[in-house]
Amino acid sequence: MNRSVALRGGAVLSMLLGFVPGLLFLVIGFVGGVYVDQRFPEYVPFIGHRSESNVDLSQVQEAVRLIQADYVDGNLDSTKLSHGTVQGLVNSLGDPFTVYFDPDQYKRLQQSYQGKYTGIGIYLSFSTGYPVISGTVPGSPAAFAGLKAGDQVVKVGDKDIKGITADQATALIQGPEGTKVTLTILRGTESMTFTITRAQIQVPTVRSATVGNHVLYVRIYSFASNTSTEFSAALKTGLPGASGMVLDLRGDPGGFISAADDVISQFVSTGETFETHGRSGVDRHQVGSQHGAPTVPLIVLVDANSASAAEIVAGSLQVHQRGKLVGTTTFGKGSVQEDFVLSDGSDLHLTVQRWFLPNGQTIDHKGLTPDVTVTLPTPTDAYDVSQPSQGYAKDTQLNAALGLLPGG
Repeated sequence: MNRSVALRGGAVLSMLLGFVPGLLFLVIGFVGGVYVDQRFPEYVPFIGHRSESNVDLSQVQEAVRLIQADYVDGNLDSTKLSHGTVQGLVNSLGDPFTVYFDPDQYKRLQQSYQGKYTGIGIYLSFSTGYPVISGTVPGSPAAFAGLKAGDQVVKVGDKDIKGITADQATALIQGPEGTKVTLTILRGTESMTFTITRAQIQVPTVRSATVGNHVLYVRIYSFASNTSTEFSAALKTGLPGASGMVLDLRGDPGGFISAADDVISQFVSTGETFETHGRSGVDRHQVGSQHGAPTVPLIVLVDANSASAAEIVAGSLQVHQRGKLVGTTTFGKGSVQEDFVLSDGSDLHLTVQRWFLPNGQTIDHKGLTPDVTVTLPTPTDAYDVSQPSQGYAKDTQLNAALGLLPGG
């Protein structure tokens, strides 16, 4: 059995931080699938497998024998029975971040770890209601089809997806290149149906622009394997001559812990970035050696869909008093998931740790409280850095951030 850990809400450290309202990983995930939290794991040292068990599996085995022997339909699918058994164990935990993926689903999720996937190119935000499209990837099938920010996704195919997690949404919306997926969309009071052909999509996790009075604006959509390099490049290109910086983590579901560490280290010179607590003890992550922006005035934008690794970055910068948070209370995803790849290629995405800020506090189930609370009237009012010509006049949170910066 292979193992990988992820902090996703939403995720090899597999420490994918999960986000969810969604998945410590997917966009929020979100992307078209969904680029969702908990999709970007990275490998961690194998510390030994706990094989002891006090779970009585005799009833499970007895039930399987009875089904195979006496169920009215003798043409049973043994693979489905096996997957269903594991799914039942997962459901019994009552943990929305512990997820079971069949081999095909897990294979598609692995592609997302590298910022690549086959889907339609949408960014989703999650809650207890229906997922809301917060944006589309430029040039993607979703953009060409006419999907818009603010659209609610009510159904994928015939499946109602109210309250769905980011990982689950990703599994439903992503699929082989050239295949089609049908989404039922609620736009205002109008119900619309879109049938979209999936395609290969590569999504940059970092985009930047200059706004206000020479202020560097950098948005991180998720923390993937290439985020550290992309973020470093954005700083090197945009910081010379900048009077300040806005780091936008709104709608970011999380991802690789190593990427979160690297981003924090660009702003903080010494100390702890965050820590994880598990059965094997406490692991205290320390600031790295790359400090590209140790003194630039900084504001961090967050919202209810900032989760997992995004909360690690925002919370650590707040604790270090390196930058003020502007926006609304974050999601509150303080657990860590690990991927256990089973013998048939399926995957058990299991919660194995909790993470804490450098001051020892947890944000689990409560989120981070902004220093300055500012709401955004509608998702479509947010600044779209991929379409800078549209401006940011309606983005109340970004404008509040600029007002807090010198010369913003």
